[in-house]
Order: sequence, then structure tokens, then C-alpha cells
Amino acid sequence: MSLAYRATADFAKLNHPMRVPLSAEIHSRPFLQLQAPESLTHFALYVQQDHPSQKLHRSTQHEILQQLCAHYGVAAPGPQARYFFHDFGRFRMKWECHTEFATFTFVERADTDPDFRQSFQKVPLQHVPQEWLAGLHGKIIVAAHVLLCSGVEGSDKTEAIAALFQGKSLVGSNVAGAAEVWTDFLIQPDGFSRFVVRDMGLREFQSGRLVGRLLEIETYRMMALLGLPNAEASQPLLNGIEGELADLTATLVQADLPAEVRIDAREEGHLLHHITSLAARLEKISVNNSYRFAASQAYFSLVQARIHELREVRIAGIQTLAEFMGRRLAPAMHTCTSVALRQEALAKRIGRSNDLLRTRVGIEQEGQNRKILQSLDARAAQQLRLQQAVEGLSAVAISYYTLGLIGYAGKAMKAGGLAVNPDILQGVAVPVVIAAVWLGLRRVHHHIAERSTAGARTA
Repeated sequence: MSLAYRATADFAKLNHPMRVPLSAEIHSRPFLQLQAPESLTHFALYVQQDHPSQKLHRSTQHEILQQLCAHYGVAAPGPQARYFFHDFGRFRMKWECHTEFATFTFVERADTDPDFRQSFQKVPLQHVPQEWLAGLHGKIIVAAHVLLCSGVEGSDKTEAIAALFQGKSLVGSNVAGAAEVWTDFLIQPDGFSRFVVRDMGLREFQSGRLVGRLLEIETYRMMALLGLPNAEASQPLLNGIEGELADLTATLVQADLPAEVRIDAREEGHLLHHITSLAARLEKISVNNSYRFAASQAYFSLVQARIHELREVRIAGIQTLAEFMGRRLAPAMHTCTSVALRQEALAKRIGRSNDLLRTRVGIEQEGQNRKILQSLDARAAQQLRLQQAVEGLSAVAISYYTLGLIGYAGKAMKAGGLAVNPDILQGVAVPVVIAAVWLGLRRVHHHIAERSTAGARTA
């Protein structure tokens, strides 16, 4: 083993485990190498509806790719692959797997520039198995044909190009300093949107980068618009929650009215349950929309970045891609943003109303608890007075029985021959017994009170 090889092997051991994958990440999706004239067909397959499971998404997209490769007897990439390119002879194909979707781009080389009138009649799609295409039903979010043709700087083909599109809002511009881009961003009768790119001196690899950016703009535009139905569906729900919250807030204002028309504690409990229900409904809406709105904003940012990379120059009388997106896509994204902000503001309002109502209910409960404690104190005072009265009667009863015992003792002493008068003895003992019993009961009472006080201090 050479010294250089050994040094290289030792150095490789020092690498972070993610160094190679992270370095390869920026090279994982290269642009196609295109040279006019060429035609392309582009699909974007959207499998999951919301909150995509990465494992399920990738496995489904790989299964679709494997079916196509199996038809041509080509080995499919591994399950962790996110990019695949193969030259099938009659056409070339590039596959990319993204977070929410996967793209198939089919490319066919033309011998000569086709006539504009027949340019979209012969496309790479004719080489794709029809049974495979039928299996994609309901999953295609983007389908586009791109015509990359040669052009001469200064030649005006606007009318011929405009005839390729059914829409009235034709979009076009000079891009990259040496090309023209034309489209109307509409789905044509064949079910595909169309792009025409005229190469008027693009350098090597520029054609592939330019077409790639256009397809990314179309794909990200559609993915960004997926948030608009959520926003439109959420607005009536938010209107209903706002109306109920307004009624609830108006009810809370009754607390400042006279006592005879003020809401009671039971109604406040119902209001608290109502506002908690509003918070739960709003949270459900936010959970359903949060991912979609965030994804739409991310896709919209990518659309704006790709348009900026085109370095557009206006063609007289034709709106640019940036202008079209600013007038058509931006309002939809602003709608999503406004609904998201509205959800946050409504959540804060519900939170403030909830805190206010809970505080009011807490204050009301504290007042009720204070009244209960006052009632308990009054009952304790009554019990104390009753106990004192009972203690007085107890002293009389104990004294009576004690004097009775003294009387029996005096009679026993007289019967035994002692000169004792039981009546006199009993009469003399009356004040002594009463005083002793009263003092004894007082001492027991004070002893119990001291033990209670000591226990309370310890607690």
C-alpha cells in the first residue's frame, strides 16, 4: 500500500459522517443538457394531500418509477434515490423526487425546427406507455409541453407563436440575454400547458438551465396555489367563529350592568364552555391549514426567485412573467397570508376573552368562598356559645351528683357512730364543689384550646 493511499485513508476517517451526503446534496438535481431543437413533456405527480409522510411519499413515487423502468427493462434506482436520468434511445427521461411531489421530464431531440403549427403534435409523450399513463390518473398536478427551437435575433414570430395558445393573456419576455420565452399559463385542450423557448444564442448548458427554471416556475406555481382552497374554505368558518366571539363578548359586558340584569355564575360557566369550544374549533382549523400555508409561502418564494433568475427584458406590448405572477399569483398568496394572520389574531382574541372570563369566574368563586367561610365562622361562634352553655349545665350536673355522693358519705359516717350531720356537711360542700368543678372544667377547656393552637401553628 502506497504512502499517499494510506494517508488518504487515514484522512477519510476524520470526516464527519454527513460530509459526503451534504456535499453531494447541491449536485443532486443537475439540469438537463439541451440543444435546440428539442421538445419536452413534464409531469409533476402529487400523491399525498396534507401532512405528507416522507416514507409513504417516497415509496409511492419510487413504485411509479419502477413500473416505467420495468416496461423498458431498465434497472430502477435504489429506494433512497431522489434523482434518476436515463437515455432510452428515442427519448431521454429525468426523474426527481421532492418533499411533496415527484417530476418526470421526457425529452426528444428533433432533427430540424418544427413548423409552429405542428410543434405540439409530436411530443415525447407518444413514446410513454399508455397503461402507465392511465395509472397516474388523479395524481398529476402539473403537465406541460415545452418547445425549444432555434431563433434569429430580431425576427418577429409573435403572431405565429400566439396562434399556439388558446388564452388571450399571452406572456413573454427576453430572458438570459439570448432567448425568448412564451406561454399563457393555461391548460390547453389537450390537457397540457405550453411553453415556447426560442434559442437566439444561448451558451452551452444555458438552454437546460432556462428550461429547468421555467418548469420549476410552473410546478412551484401550482404547488403554491394548493393553499388557496384551504384559505377560501376557512374564511366562512372564521366568520362564524368571529360572530360567536362577538356575541360572547357582548354578553360579558353585562357584568358592568346593575345586579338585577347581570349574568349569574351558572351562565358564566356556560360562556366559559362556549369559549373553550371556540378555541378548539379554531385550533382544528389552524392545524389543518398551518402546513399548507407554510408550504405555499415557500413555493411562492421559489417562484419569485426563479423569475428573478430569468433576468427578463420586456417585449413591446407583452406582459412579462414577473408581471403576470404579480397580478395573478401574488393575490392568491396574499389571501393565504391574510387567513393565516387572521387565524393568529382570532386565537389571541379568544385567549384574551378566555382569560377575562376565567378571571371573572375566579373572582366570583372567591366571593362565594368568602361567604361560605363567613357562614362557617358564624356557625362556629354559635357552636361555641352553645358549648359554653352546655359546659355551665354540665358544671351544675356534675356538682349535683358530687354533692349527692358527699351526702351518702355523710350518712354512712353518721351510721358508723361519728358525730356528723349529713345535711350540714352537704350544705357546706355546695360552694366548694361548685367552685372545684367549674375550675376543673375551665382548666380542661384551656388545655384543649392550647393544644389546638399549637397544632395549627405546626401545620
